[in-house]
Amino acid sequence: MTKLQIYCMHGYMASLAEYFERNAPKPKYFIGDRVFGHYNKIPFVGTVGNDRNKVGGDPNPEVTIHLDLPMKLTSGLTSFIIIKHKDIKQILEVYK
Repeated sequence: MTKLQIYCMHGYMASLAEYFERNAPKPKYFIGDRVFGHYNKIPFVGTVGNDRNKVGGDPNPEVTIHLDLPMKLTSGLTSFIIIKHKDIKQILEVYK
């Protein structure tokens, strides 16, 4: 029996939503956040696509970034990078 089945049998949780609220890792960056940072000493500005946290507490979580402008790397131009949290310097303010 899984942990989830035991919890549900004993009435500790009303739904899967409660289970995942308690046990799923919480993201630091959310989809659509505007960020600034450096990748291979190249500054970038872009939008967060996904915060990749793993269950169990990954010591090196990653963030996918969709770049505003393409970046020239050794293999050519790219508009999408995967970086560590420490490479993001700040979240940009969105002005309306």
